[in-house]
Amino acid sequence: MAGQDPALSTSHPFYDVARHGILQVAGDDRFGRRVVTFSCCRMPPSHELDHQRLLEYLKYTLDQYVENDYTIVYFHYGLNSRNKPSLGWLQSAYKEFDRKYKKNLKALYVVHPTSFIKVLWNILKPLISHKFGKKVIYFNYLSELHEHLKYDQLVIPPEVLRYDEKLQSLHEGRTPPPTKTPPPRPPLPTQQFGVSLQYLKDKNQGELIPPVLRFTVTYLREKGLRTEGLFRRSASVQTVREIQRLYNQGKPVNFDDYGDIHIPAVILKTFLRELPQPLLTFQAYEQILGITSLPLAPLELSREPHALPGVESSLRVTGCRQILRSLPEHNYVVLRYLMGFLHAVSRESIFNKMNSSNLACVFGLNLIWPSQGVSSLSALVPLNMFTELLIEYYEKIFSTPEAPGEHGLAPWEQGSRAAPLQEAVPRTQATGLTKPTLPPSPLMAARRRL
Repeated sequence: MAGQDPALSTSHPFYDVARHGILQVAGDDRFGRRVVTFSCCRMPPSHELDHQRLLEYLKYTLDQYVENDYTIVYFHYGLNSRNKPSLGWLQSAYKEFDRKYKKNLKALYVVHPTSFIKVLWNILKPLISHKFGKKVIYFNYLSELHEHLKYDQLVIPPEVLRYDEKLQSLHEGRTPPPTKTPPPRPPLPTQQFGVSLQYLKDKNQGELIPPVLRFTVTYLREKGLRTEGLFRRSASVQTVREIQRLYNQGKPVNFDDYGDIHIPAVILKTFLRELPQPLLTFQAYEQILGITSLPLAPLELSREPHALPGVESSLRVTGCRQILRSLPEHNYVVLRYLMGFLHAVSRESIFNKMNSSNLACVFGLNLIWPSQGVSSLSALVPLNMFTELLIEYYEKIFSTPEAPGEHGLAPWEQGSRAAPLQEAVPRTQATGLTKPTLPPSPLMAARRRL
């Protein structure tokens, strides 16, 4: 990984912070003083980084050099609303660095400063001594570092180099080079969010149900099934990030401490949304969009003596089962676990006002999205319909004896529509699908008009 010391061991006391490569010791300056670099572009989103740990790691690193003169190079590029620490943290951080750290700091070079830095400087100015303030020097371009430092010894992130080249190009009137995506960073051994189901399985002794999913579902089953508007309410971004950080660091989370039943509901949705690949997989996306192409009232089947009023739903349930057969076994097991819970939530809809249709509107886009871009508005109807069928007909869809992972075409993708459908469902009674059609809802009404 670019920016990370290849010799860094997981036994490092600050491995959870050091792995990002935010701090680097980069040779000496022109006066023989040790140089430490701080790269904002290497800072992950706030919920993935404990800023207090970052402060401790910074002190731990500087403690090795503060007895002698040293220099800090601060690369500001990459600091944004997702990863920047709070103003209160910055104030406490400055106070935390007592005279021991400030005395031998001979220069603080701020590279690529923005208006944010200048505003922040004015805010913190009352706290900063005049003597310390004189050590701060701003550089708009990397080239300005040459006369002060041994430039070839600096560890400069590729993102900063590209940004500097872009600024130089704009300054000279040239077309800036295309941007590139930085390489991904290795997750923590205890990482829970933003990692694959396989990674979670490997790190949890082969357990198929991810810990965050199991903890939130268990808590909500016990205490939240009858909560009105469950999964529809939001939660404080700061609180969500704090809980994500605790989970990612392998620390326990007690939802009772937060006093809000909607917080574990938000955490569950966030977990699904941050999976690298949707639970229903990218491969199933186009198949799911085809769910609405099943005939609403197929003439051929309506003439069958055993065709019951629920035949429309029966055909679509069969289509759902067919799609799920192509899922990897792990995804299927996790999906079945989640749908079983959402089905239980829908059965309490007289209290929580969250029937299968309402739950589908909330969870549809958390279970499936395209590999490129975002789902169009026209895709929402089939995606939500598919999710609603999974919840409403949970017992029928997930009671199939066929093992997942057997790849097959959905009914509407086969060469002839009518015949394969009749073969799959010769009689409604044969499938046991005696349940009537889905309860009327605005969503269903909209579908029938399509």
